[in-house]
Amino acid sequence: MDTLLYLIARAVVGLIQALPLRCVARLGRIGGMIAYGLDRRHRRVAVENLARCFGRELSPRQIKHLARENFRRIGENFACAAKTAAMTFEELRPHLEFSDPFRVLEHLRQSPPRGVVGAIGHFGNFELYSRLADFAPHFKCATTYRGLRQPRLDRLLKSLRERSKCRFFERRFEAAALKAFMNQPGVMLGLLADQHAGPHGLRLPFLGHDCSTSPAPALFALRYHCRLYTAICYRVGLARWRIEAGPEIPTTCEDKPRPLADIMRDVNQAFEVAVRRDPANWFWVHNRWKLGAAAPANTQNTESSAAPHATVSAAGP
Repeated sequence: MDTLLYLIARAVVGLIQALPLRCVARLGRIGGMIAYGLDRRHRRVAVENLARCFGRELSPRQIKHLARENFRRIGENFACAAKTAAMTFEELRPHLEFSDPFRVLEHLRQSPPRGVVGAIGHFGNFELYSRLADFAPHFKCATTYRGLRQPRLDRLLKSLRERSKCRFFERRFEAAALKAFMNQPGVMLGLLADQHAGPHGLRLPFLGHDCSTSPAPALFALRYHCRLYTAICYRVGLARWRIEAGPEIPTTCEDKPRPLADIMRDVNQAFEVAVRRDPANWFWVHNRWKLGAAAPANTQNTESSAAPHATVSAAGP
């Protein structure tokens, strides 16, 4: 079965990479609409999540319309991710722009350059976050991921991602290598922080409802003395995206570390603004608010107390 899935996936990726990007985007939207009709489980999750967050603002009909567009966007994004992975910087540049990525020049004036942690989420074509290395060549860029269970599919995914200048660390097995990387000057680490973080996450509000939130971006920023920003990938047109860095999120107050819960509450608020700006642009098929215990958002929770339970979110499946 692993071999069959690998051969199908490789054929699909090959076909996608042979087509023009805008054609791939249109086919992805069609595929997303087909998935909306066939995938009852994820359709239900998306509708329930949207109703939970926007039920007082939107009618049931509007919510279903938003869910359909969300599936179209997801199809477009996943199809385009397979295409853009093979594109050169020159080919990709007309389709992607960054808004002063993490104030690069400001950090490069420091000696040695101070590191950056980017709290990122499943917005738009989120695989494009790894292409920041093309736009900020003076930084050493990296992110984390969780490998697939199917070895050949995992190798195929790695082969796509390795074409970028971003380093990928498997979060379960490469902690030591990630630590060595973070101890270098001028690093930039992107961590997905918008999914359910399990029982060891912090219980914090997001879009009006408590959910389990990973403290990883705050933890890494504090531990390695990095600046912390959020970054959002917005869809600005068919097969066109813009990644915007938000204002810096303070990790200290009066030269003392802020509690992890306070830092991540700021991250969640920045994500909320992005969701409300373009609701169809986020990954509603993931149940961020699933039932299950999470650590209370104790305002005294600091790096040392949360370190044993921090979860580093994966960049990718």
